[in-house]
Amino acid sequence: MYKVGVIGDKDSVMGFLALGIDIFTATEADEIKKTIHKLVENEYAIIYITEKASLLAQESIAKYKDYQLPAIIVIPGITGSIGLGMNEVRESAKRAIGADILFNKD
Repeated sequence: MYKVGVIGDKDSVMGFLALGIDIFTATEADEIKKTIHKLVENEYAIIYITEKASLLAQESIAKYKDYQLPAIIVIPGITGSIGLGMNEVRESAKRAIGADILFNKD
């Protein structure tokens, strides 16, 4: 059976326990990368990762970008969004549709 996990700093991920999601606290680059690979090996279907943590593990995330599973989803941390999650959604839409339908109208 597939599982769902979340990776990030303690304050950002603790709330996911209430949803029954497995939490993995990691703040150092090596620790985050090892956790991603461990979750993939243990058949996690969805891996949420905070924006701050994703910046430290870009190569590991990119390795699984085109895999069907796991879906690695970048989410804001407790301090708020820095825009990485929306950029990921935008890039995924561009790859799937061939056009940027979520462009900024600023």
